[in-house]
Amino acid sequence: MPLHPDLADAIAAAIAHADGGRFVVRAARPVGGGCISRNLCIADGGRRYFVKIDRNAGERFAAEADGLAALARCAALVVPRVVAQGAAADEAFLVLDWLDLDTGGDDARLGDALAALHDIACPRFGWGRNNFIGATPQANGWHDDWASFFAERRLRPQLALAARNGAPQLAAQATPLLAALPELLDGHRPRAVLLHGDLWHGNTGFTRGRPALFDPAVHAGDGEADLAMAALFGGFSPRFFAAYHARHPLLPGHQIRCRIYQLYHVLNHYNLFGGGYARQAATLIAALAGRNA
Repeated sequence: MPLHPDLADAIAAAIAHADGGRFVVRAARPVGGGCISRNLCIADGGRRYFVKIDRNAGERFAAEADGLAALARCAALVVPRVVAQGAAADEAFLVLDWLDLDTGGDDARLGDALAALHDIACPRFGWGRNNFIGATPQANGWHDDWASFFAERRLRPQLALAARNGAPQLAAQATPLLAALPELLDGHRPRAVLLHGDLWHGNTGFTRGRPALFDPAVHAGDGEADLAMAALFGGFSPRFFAAYHARHPLLPGHQIRCRIYQLYHVLNHYNLFGGGYARQAATLIAALAGRNA
């Protein structure tokens, strides 16, 4: 779909205001990366930018910009700079620096960089603004207790949404699990560290050999939550996990915590895509309930 002239003009003006010099959108080609927004590479013959475009996405793009700014605090990572945000022709846009991504990279370096991200301590669990996990709203706020934050701000909202989306049995099945969560996490006192929040393989890359992260759902939490997401859908080699654990060794009970943290993402995938994710969530809940029996 070609750019509406008013939208092209607004994007060009925003870039010119942010980076200086006149900018004219002379080329706009679709690029992959995500299934929510329309993504384009735009160029004026010299400069290139990555642009996300979507209706009613102003709040989501603002939250993404906030998350990218937070990730940029980690010097071990390449994070695309937020150039501009705006709206025109009934669509919101987010302009980011274009990253020339390599076809591959050193997974060990990425694991070490994630460990460096998790060295960034936060005062409490949560985040100062709400954001999104994919297209799903993600409520945050600040909490002193990790188990209650994860139960009330992560699992319970996803279960409620799943009930509205046709799987009310999951909420009923998970009620004992939510009550038992403090016991399941008993003795685990994680530091509140900066998390990417949506660490699947498609949100990572390499540019000139350096690891890059993008499309975050940032919050402060247990670093194991990022690892659980990374393990859920594959794409990361054993070298990635070994390099991470060289800096942050595995702690007792990590297997059950991994399942707890993965449940959040499986529920979200059901709410986004439906299908067999409801069965996968039910299996996880049953397994966790069995551990608490």
